[in-house]
Amino acid sequence: MTYVLRLFRSADAATLADLTLRAIRDVGTRRYSPVQVAAWAARHPGAERFLERAENGDWITVAADTDDTAVAYALMEQSAGASDGHLDMLYCHPAHTRKGLADRLLAHAENHARDQGMSRLFTEASELACPAFERAGYAVTHRRDFEIEGLDGSVSIHNYAMEKHLS
Repeated sequence: MTYVLRLFRSADAATLADLTLRAIRDVGTRRYSPVQVAAWAARHPGAERFLERAENGDWITVAADTDDTAVAYALMEQSAGASDGHLDMLYCHPAHTRKGLADRLLAHAENHARDQGMSRLFTEASELACPAFERAGYAVTHRRDFEIEGLDGSVSIHNYAMEKHLS
């Protein structure tokens, strides 16, 4: 299948919300417990949040399939004049994993960051996303252990603080 990278459109919002939840629920169980996955999924914003993020200037790029349906995306928080870029989200629909989309989206985000004059990108990567970020040249700075609210109280979970210096 051929994929095209393009900028987010408001019509993508519901699709991105759905694919994010499917990725968390279907792929998340490979590295996280069912309780952790449920708490993680419960924290994920709906379609309206993607619209707000885009309206507030965050950069969202999607990988679209041959039907122009978004199947993966990267979201970078943007602040005018910021020297660092926070890559806040990188998700791929479970049916489209292992096709190089994360690598392409990360390369595209890096090019965008360079065009914006940023000198560093950083993220908080899940166990699942960490290998893609490492392939793209990000280094783990530390493991982040924290708690999030689940259905039955606090749930311990972790991810990795990672960064890439751009030259």
